[in-house]
Amino acid sequence: MSERAVFQLNKYYFNSVKIDLDEKKSKDVNVEFNPSGVFNTEKSEYELKITFSAYSGENKNEFIRIVCIAIFGFDNVSKLEEVPSFFYRNSIAILFPYLRAFVSTVTLQANIPPMVLPTYNLSELEKPLKENTISK
Repeated sequence: MSERAVFQLNKYYFNSVKIDLDEKKSKDVNVEFNPSGVFNTEKSEYELKITFSAYSGENKNEFIRIVCIAIFGFDNVSKLEEVPSFFYRNSIAILFPYLRAFVSTVTLQANIPPMVLPTYNLSELEKPLKENTISK
């Protein structure tokens, strides 16, 4: 492909939010991000899905699960193989501030101490996102 692929964030939304503080068994909290994607060849759109989980305790009891979906539109890309590798890293970096703010807001609105996520280097999610991407 001779031209650079151009993409933009068209929209994002949170389609699932679960907070169950009965599952928070200790003050030690770990977080996890699980990305996946679907490239729609008809629309030249990429649907990025990031599932955020917070868990505690020895049994990794999940007490927060938030699913965020973002739709990216592409110019000059018509099939999954044409999606440039830099897109995967950058799409996560573009979406993360929205997810981070939402986690803080929703926990604050639940009248519990807010969970404020630090700024993470999520570049290690690039490979799992590529591996968990399908075309439709």
